[in-house]
Amino acid sequence: MRRLAILVLLPSAVMLPGCLAKTVVDVATAPVKVVSKGVDLATTSQSEADEKRGREIRKREQRLAKLERDYEKQLDQCKDGDRRACNKARDTYAEMQQIIPSIPVDPER
Repeated sequence: MRRLAILVLLPSAVMLPGCLAKTVVDVATAPVKVVSKGVDLATTSQSEADEKRGREIRKREQRLAKLERDYEKQLDQCKDGDRRACNKARDTYAEMQQIIPSIPVDPER
């Protein structure tokens, strides 16, 4: 019986210090892991910032393209004598002039 107890308890005793050491390390590093996770969630990575900037630029490019189409139609109507179309064309052109500087120049174009 005594031998049986020793055979059962000996492997447990050998494994116990490793378990305790792991538990102590886990407890000690837990606050660091929590803080670093919070920092990761609170900050924006460079790639995320680049993606956001790209979306904003594409949105402005799409808006400019729509304004250009509207402007062409308004100019045609203005040439046909529609005064309201002339006023709209002037407003559309002004909005286009505000958007154009905010779109970066693509060197490949």
